Amino acid sequence: MSALTYEVKDRQSPVAAWLSATFPYHKEIQAEFRSAAGPQQVLMPAGVAPGTQGAAIDFWLRMQVDPMPSIALPLVGLLSRRAPCLRAGQELLGELAAGESPRRTHEGGVELRMRPSDFGDRDDEWWARVCYALALLVELYRAAAVEHSRLMALDARSSAADLLGLANDAEVADLIQMRDLAAERLLPALPAGPIATGMTFDGSADLNADADLIAGGMLVDFKAGQGGKPRADGTRAASLGRTDLDQLLGYALMDYSDQYGIDTVGLFAVRFGYLSAWPLAELIERMAGRQIDLADLRSRFAYVLQEELPPHQARRGW
Repeated sequence: MSALTYEVKDRQSPVAAWLSATFPYHKEIQAEFRSAAGPQQVLMPAGVAPGTQGAAIDFWLRMQVDPMPSIALPLVGLLSRRAPCLRAGQELLGELAAGESPRRTHEGGVELRMRPSDFGDRDDEWWARVCYALALLVELYRAAAVEHSRLMALDARSSAADLLGLANDAEVADLIQMRDLAAERLLPALPAGPIATGMTFDGSADLNADADLIAGGMLVDFKAGQGGKPRADGTRAASLGRTDLDQLLGYALMDYSDQYGIDTVGLFAVRFGYLSAWPLAELIERMAGRQIDLADLRSRFAYVLQEELPPHQARRGW
């Protein structure tokens, strides 16, 4: 099954086409975001893999707010056996799960959780290296090719310590800086209420999608990119791509039954320390240019995922 993040980037996909046609007005919102975000606060070190670093900080921020975040996707990646690090991964996930065993979900997936509070005595470097290792394991599940993964440097005898050693010092320092900035600017801005991280939606049965965070009805997606192209002085402006907006809208619309009571959606630009949040009804009506019934919109999006997307995937050879 494909993923929402892929479909919104494929302009030939019925998902991207429907979102673009339904919500054509986005440029003003993008301009407002760029202006309000301010300068980049944490510069990405040279040689860092943006995708891995972004996934690593996602894990760390989830651990800041969720008392029992999921580490199921790293386990799924490990069990794919696409890299020779089974022992090392089992040791690490076993330690993090603190005696918890993987369990099967009703949908046939795997669930495994950790308690960050059990590791309150660990230093920032340990946390950064753990989150980087988890990000590498997730890539075994998500990435089309893994032959250049750092995990290939391990072998069947490697340990959890070897796995934690794959992040270099620059990446560790970068993750710590991003976590510190989020602690200052994101965490105090989250509304009170139920917390969920890495959650799936009703529509995830039709199209893979798992979001970063919902706090008190606010869905927040984390983006750790550098922003737009460098200016003449080397600085960058924050960027809010059309696909970023489509991803937020897709998450909210895939909650067919309104299980999470999402009333606000937001994006946290991690390297800028900037959280932009929009009331959901206001955002969809502003982007649609007219009044919209959310329940009807969710029903129409479900039709796209269930009826229009499968033939497109079949033509694509999926």
